[in-house]
Amino acid sequence: MKNPIVSVSWLKENLDNPELIILDAVLDTPPHDLQISGARTFDIKNKFSDTSIPLPNTLPKPEAFAAEARKLGIHKHSKIVVYDTKGIYSSPRAWYLFKSMGHENVWVLDGGFPAWEKENFPTEKVAPKSFKEGDFDANFHPEKFKTKFQILNNLTSKEAIVIDARSSDRFHAEIEEPREGLRSGHIPNAVNLPFSKVLKDGHFLPKEELKQILPHQNQNLYFSCGSGITACIDLIAYELISGNPKAVYDGSWTEWGLDHNLPVEK
Repeated sequence: MKNPIVSVSWLKENLDNPELIILDAVLDTPPHDLQISGARTFDIKNKFSDTSIPLPNTLPKPEAFAAEARKLGIHKHSKIVVYDTKGIYSSPRAWYLFKSMGHENVWVLDGGFPAWEKENFPTEKVAPKSFKEGDFDANFHPEKFKTKFQILNNLTSKEAIVIDARSSDRFHAEIEEPREGLRSGHIPNAVNLPFSKVLKDGHFLPKEELKQILPHQNQNLYFSCGSGITACIDLIAYELISGNPKAVYDGSWTEWGLDHNLPVEK
């Protein structure tokens, strides 16, 4: 089991590695001004999602993902570190997309840009860049993502436990969903693990603490959230301590909550 995260000190020491590519996993609006020196913009919402589907942040088709990765100068043998401006937020989604496309040499920067900036490590202004096209090729692993039909079937088969990364007040239908038209509540039998519980100050909790707080460590797990972003945070928390099978429900609550034919628990 490969460690999915690296520290800012590790990244600083490896900046001169010619195979290293640093990706700024962008999800925020408006865009930010500063980035880690040499970083390339990994635009989740517009470039690395299937924008033909009305659901947000949906898994892109493998050939579309590969084409965009090649435009960023990414090669089959590139060593990729992804980060985001919040510490840990959108970078796990970028990491998981690469893993699902068969690229193993990818890590999340623990603490992200805030931790990098705190150490006064080199930064630069975000500016448009072009790169010599890479030779990245996608080898998609469909088992890493689940559809609403597979999640529905799982209610009967109980093959896996669904971990919901949304806040507890959303999970328990104590507040309205932020997206218009969504029902409140959660997938029946799901377990709530708000992604904030596995983080502290923009870093993942130490492995020993994760072992104490994460339920169902030795079972098959499907991860859900609002739109497939923060589910990947919980998934990495488990990946840090357990090699059990994991998958992301890509439609997450945006899809489930919109479909009035699907059951909801409150």
